[in-house]
Amino acid sequence: MKKSLLLAVLMTAGSLASLTGCGKEKEQDLSAFKVAMITDYGDITDQSFNQATYEGAKDWCDAKKVDFKYYKPTDNSDEERIKSTNTAIDEGYNVIVMPGYAFAPTIEAVAAENPDVKIIALDVSAGDFSSGYQLPANVYCAVYQEELAGYMAGYAAVKEGYTKLGFLGGMAVPAVVRYGYGFVQGCNDAAAGAAIEINYVYGGQFFGDSDITAKMDTWYAGGTEVVFACGGGIYSSACEAAMKLNPKGKVIGVDVDQSYTIKASYADGMCITSAMKGLYATVQTQLQKTIVEGAFKTGIDTLGLVSGSEVEKNYVQLPVASWSMTKFKVDDYKALVAKLYAKEITVSNAIDAHPTVAATTTVNYQPDIH
Repeated sequence: MKKSLLLAVLMTAGSLASLTGCGKEKEQDLSAFKVAMITDYGDITDQSFNQATYEGAKDWCDAKKVDFKYYKPTDNSDEERIKSTNTAIDEGYNVIVMPGYAFAPTIEAVAAENPDVKIIALDVSAGDFSSGYQLPANVYCAVYQEELAGYMAGYAAVKEGYTKLGFLGGMAVPAVVRYGYGFVQGCNDAAAGAAIEINYVYGGQFFGDSDITAKMDTWYAGGTEVVFACGGGIYSSACEAAMKLNPKGKVIGVDVDQSYTIKASYADGMCITSAMKGLYATVQTQLQKTIVEGAFKTGIDTLGLVSGSEVEKNYVQLPVASWSMTKFKVDDYKALVAKLYAKEITVSNAIDAHPTVAATTTVNYQPDIH
């Protein structure tokens, strides 16, 4: 992926303002801080959640000359995530960045025992913690309104002319479900009574494999035109299946602008857009507040739309730098964002039941692949 383009999309104007500090920075000794990131299921090259988080932390630390290191647990377990975190703390790292809901048990295990260590967690919500758990004063969590990003992507795809769509989720965790249900709502609203069909499935993991690719083969062969591949590296299975069509099938990326990666690895124009959230900007903003401004604040922030007119400021968005759609234009997208921001359009974030759709919208919910 071309890093400069990724940064241009994800670095919001709001985060840039916070990085300068607007003249309000406290004089803190930056040498007193060491930043570590613990990876989630994937690696820092997953072209998605882990990579955006890693680049946000590393770029900020490089610019400020703050010591930075990342740790990758040896397997996908609470035990190994806790072990990696404790190793980082033992080695003197006192600001820990954790990407993903799976870190909730790790936070419960290490935060209270290490009150001098600040933890910045992304996509860790109140529902991920044990019942009754009280967030310690040294933990900050950011969650996102994925349903809005999913809605934008679904709305755009249908307005672009696609009538047979698919949603391939990773694991059915809250963030992925919000993406998916938002996508269904966006497709339904954009159709405005016209007939559309959506295939919907979870892979049960955050990476592609032969079973998931085989499932995508059946979708594309059956007429599916574009698949929203939502879950780390699972996009590879959708892309591999899309490559077998002539002309090639289409995909929608997630979390970051995946168009550059998909172009380089599969085909130019295969990725029509990506449903993004500002992971890079969130990490940079929180490191700035914690280390430079001395303004760390505990709590769980829900990040979404902060502007109805300056779309690049929002924490959930579609990328305009790589815009390739022709029927649904950037101005149409900006008009949609304005309506969402003004609450003229509302999107449900409920995940306990399938979204309500028109009689002309068919959603084929299918059993998990794994």
